[in-house]
Amino acid sequence: MSEHVVDVSWSRGEHEFTYDAYNRDHEWRFDGGITVPGSANPKYLGNPGPVDPEEAFVAALSSCHMLTFLAIAARKRLVVDAYDDHAVGVMAKNDAGRLAITQVTLHPKIVWNGAEPDAETLERIHHLAHQECFIANSVTTEITVAAGN
Repeated sequence: MSEHVVDVSWSRGEHEFTYDAYNRDHEWRFDGGITVPGSANPKYLGNPGPVDPEEAFVAALSSCHMLTFLAIAARKRLVVDAYDDHAVGVMAKNDAGRLAITQVTLHPKIVWNGAEPDAETLERIHHLAHQECFIANSVTTEITVAAGN
């Protein structure tokens, strides 16, 4: 078992506290000393500059899949030089009629050093990475890997 802690801070400041006027900007502070500015998505009256929770959710899924994929590739002695993903999350109503990130599609592009696995092996590694990803195992979101290589 492990525990993961993030401090999230918000204050009203000088803003009026009505739905249309209150400030959505806040901070996420992580244990390594990193502070990330956060806000609501602009569609929900947030600031377009900071990270919104929906983007962070998609990023967490993508990052977890990538890290698990890299671990599996390393164990198989397949050398990866670069891994880039263009992850896309879709917000829609779920089966209960509530807004949720219902689907995330990962579009990883991998640069191999030396032997590149065949399509079947690559699909198997992605499948195993999905099965072993802690974040994917924690959510009901449909996650698809649309691997380009």
